[in-house]
Amino acid sequence: MTKLVFLLAVALSLAACNNYVAAQKKYIAVEGIDPAKKPGDNFFLYINNKWYDTARIPPSQSGVGAYMFMNYPQRLRLQGILDSVSKATNTTGSIEQQLGDFYASGMDTLTIDKRGYDPVKHMLRAIDSIADVAGLVHFAAGGLKAGNGSILSFSVGPDNKNSHLNIAHLYQTGIGMPDRDYYFKTDSPTVAIQAAYKKYLTALFTLTGSDAATAVSNATLVYGIEKQLAATHKTNIELRDVNANYNKMPVAVLAKKQPNIGWLNVLTILGVTTDSIDVAQTAYYDQLDALLTGIHLADWKLYFKASTLNAYSGELSKPFGDAAFEYTKVLKGQAVQKARGEQIAEAVDQLLGEALGQLYVKKYFTENARKRALELVNNLQQAFAARINHLDWMSDSTKQKAKEKLFAITKKIGYPDKWRAYKQVHIERSTYFENVVSAASNDYRHQLEKLGKPVDRSEWFTTPSTVTAYYNPAANEIVFPAAILQPPYFDEAADDALNYGGIGMVIGHEMTHAFDDEGAQFDKDGNVSNWWTKGDYGRFKAKTQQVVDLYSTFTVLDTLHVKGALTLGENTADVGGVSIAYDAFKLTPQGHGTTRIDGFTPDQRFCISIARIWRVKMKDAFLRYWINNNPHSPPMWRVNGPLMNMPYFHKAFNIQPGDKMYVAEKDRIKIW
Repeated sequence: MTKLVFLLAVALSLAACNNYVAAQKKYIAVEGIDPAKKPGDNFFLYINNKWYDTARIPPSQSGVGAYMFMNYPQRLRLQGILDSVSKATNTTGSIEQQLGDFYASGMDTLTIDKRGYDPVKHMLRAIDSIADVAGLVHFAAGGLKAGNGSILSFSVGPDNKNSHLNIAHLYQTGIGMPDRDYYFKTDSPTVAIQAAYKKYLTALFTLTGSDAATAVSNATLVYGIEKQLAATHKTNIELRDVNANYNKMPVAVLAKKQPNIGWLNVLTILGVTTDSIDVAQTAYYDQLDALLTGIHLADWKLYFKASTLNAYSGELSKPFGDAAFEYTKVLKGQAVQKARGEQIAEAVDQLLGEALGQLYVKKYFTENARKRALELVNNLQQAFAARINHLDWMSDSTKQKAKEKLFAITKKIGYPDKWRAYKQVHIERSTYFENVVSAASNDYRHQLEKLGKPVDRSEWFTTPSTVTAYYNPAANEIVFPAAILQPPYFDEAADDALNYGGIGMVIGHEMTHAFDDEGAQFDKDGNVSNWWTKGDYGRFKAKTQQVVDLYSTFTVLDTLHVKGALTLGENTADVGGVSIAYDAFKLTPQGHGTTRIDGFTPDQRFCISIARIWRVKMKDAFLRYWINNNPHSPPMWRVNGPLMNMPYFHKAFNIQPGDKMYVAEKDRIKIW
């Protein structure tokens, strides 16, 4: 099919969905542009600077604006729903009754504070009674089933080499700080975080009866054990290597290799029946096996006490929550704790998410929005196929495989077609701690039930009320929850330029994940399998290296740079996402027209929308946390990085040599 015929066919397929917006003649005004800024120097600030200068971060948050920080107002919405059902007379066994009682138990701070740390005293006594290494491991395995993972991290999910079957997986764990590097870096911000974490560990021992000197000594000892475990962890960049983090082996071999862990007993305690297991990071469990006998039993007991108190600090009395927050404040820069209602709404969303999601969708999400979003997804899929057809670096055979994978993608919009039930969660209005443990235990059983069975491709791994989207390579699926299908990402009344630059970029981003440095290693069925010719894959790797090199030059804060290798997948998806969204937009009547709205051309409004959806302001401490842990670039570079490589951006805003965002045509990154 020629390019002209193909584009005509796609344009005709878009006509019906675009007639809706055209008939409404409703457009969203573009506000807040700072004319003192040059669009070619920093487009993010050109669009967002006036907002940025006046935006105030709520004291209970680390940032404000779009993207992940939209989950703050989302939790207020959820709190409103939960307030309502908790005060209503609900049918026994209904989701309203479950949600209302769970929320009420979390809001009953009088009872929670009166109980102190009584709910975990039996766990602490159990730790005291441990007599040997086998007892340590037994406690760890039992805790894993109830939300206290400590030294073990077990899950059930697809086999990388047989994505239709669920198998057992083990992952590195055992540390209390976000990442192994926090234990070894010596810069002043990290040293401050280390000190805050040690102070938190000290507080946990003090609150459970240790004198000041003993508490400090215990905390130092626990931190030392964690540091030994952290030394075996792979870095967050090394974790991106798909094949290096897949090590499926027979249980008999694992048991022989790591006798101190006693895997046969561990699996029995966990209720796991399997003859093989994927040990994603083998070095961690090799070191754990050695440390179980290399560290004194009494010291391990202190470690387990700290781990247990840390795991449940949010469910105990106020002093425990306060101690945890003092550490969080240093780690993320949050000034004051979140309101209790917000905290419990977040907990309910995590533990009973699809029950709460049903009420959220009923109140805040329309079927027309779901239909319109699916049309946008289909349009971008067609535009992506056209781009693949015209790649100058890929052979025809690989193009065919790429398009097969593209059109095999499963699309999930808004909410699950089949809702998860939580009938096995036991909830009482006066026992918040036990409710949380029951929900965590139910989550464990839910995972275990999947072991050895075919993968349920209908399952969701986020809640409908969460502002996010994701691509799952093992299922070759893209998922867009109801919560992201709202302004500034998506608006049924908005013109196509804003919707394609908004949710269109997000859709294109998630599609491109199927072809980023990690996703490209999975085939259309979700198996790790090479579908590339050798030459094509070599050219692909060279192009992704361009992405690493460019983003590594972006200075975020002082001398802090974007980690190009860590953010490679997300940056590749951003660059691809804006390209695909633009091509799809150009097939709409507005996209191939020239009519100005608010004084801006269609292409300008498309670019403006990209900058609006990443309108975020965050505290410096959180920005440092982001750079160290988040595989996405910070919002400013999610705008400027992709756009500086786009020819339409240069043309729309007359970007010229000498402008900071100018990139010569020969140097622009083009992968997909």
